[in-house]
Amino acid sequence: MANKSTLSEIEKRFDNDVDRFSNLETGQASTVDALFNMELITDGIAQLYPDLTQLLDIGCGAGNYTVKLLSKLKAAPNVTLADLSQPMLERAKERSASLTDGEVTTIKGDFRKLPLQENTYDVIIATAVLHHLRDDEDWETAFMKLHRLLKPGGSLWVFDLVSHDEPKIQDLLYRQKYGQFLANLKDENYRDHVFDYIEKEDSPRSTQYQIDVAQKAGFRSTEVLHKHLCFTSYVAFK
Repeated sequence: MANKSTLSEIEKRFDNDVDRFSNLETGQASTVDALFNMELITDGIAQLYPDLTQLLDIGCGAGNYTVKLLSKLKAAPNVTLADLSQPMLERAKERSASLTDGEVTTIKGDFRKLPLQENTYDVIIATAVLHHLRDDEDWETAFMKLHRLLKPGGSLWVFDLVSHDEPKIQDLLYRQKYGQFLANLKDENYRDHVFDYIEKEDSPRSTQYQIDVAQKAGFRSTEVLHKHLCFTSYVAFK
C-alpha cells in the first residue's frame, strides 16, 4: 500500500476533471453499467425514503447521484456533499441547490475525518469512493463511522469497483473481461491507462469482504443490488 496515491494526489486528479464528471451520461464511462446503477440506486432510495430529510453524499464528485436522486423526489431534503476536491464540491452544490428547498452544505476533506454529526442521515451515498480505503483497519474504521452517522433505519448505498478473492476469477473478470470492455471503449492504450491508474490509486476489496465488514460494523442487513464483472452495487441497513 505504500506506493498507492496519496489523498493530495487523488484530490489533484479530480480537481482537473470536473467537466467530465459533471456529465450524467459519460462521467463514469470506464465503469461497467454506470447509468444502470445510477438509476437503480436512486430509484431504490426514492422508493424506500419518499420523505427523505437528510442525505449525505461522500466522495460526491460533481454530484451526479445527488442530482439524479433529487430529480426523482417530491421531498426537499437537506443535502450534505463531501469530497476531497473543492472544484467538484462547487459544481455539485451548483447543480443540486436548484433541485431542493432544503439546505445544501458542502464540506471538503476525507470523510473518515470530517466532523459530521452522528445519528443524522437517512441515506448515505458512496459511489466510486470506498475503493480508496487501504488496509483492514481502514475499512473497518470507515464502516463503523458510516454506521454511526446514520439514523436507525437509515442506509448506505454503494456502487464501486470490487476485487475477487479467487485469483483465477479476478484474472477472468478483471484482466480479461473488464480489460476487453475498456479496449472496446477506445483501444488497448486506453485499457492500459485505466489499469495503470487503478493499480496506482485504488485498493478495492471483494463484495463479500465488504458485506462482512458492514456486518462487523453493526449494519443489520445487506442487499446486493447488481454485480457485473468487477463492479457491484449494494445497500446496507442500520
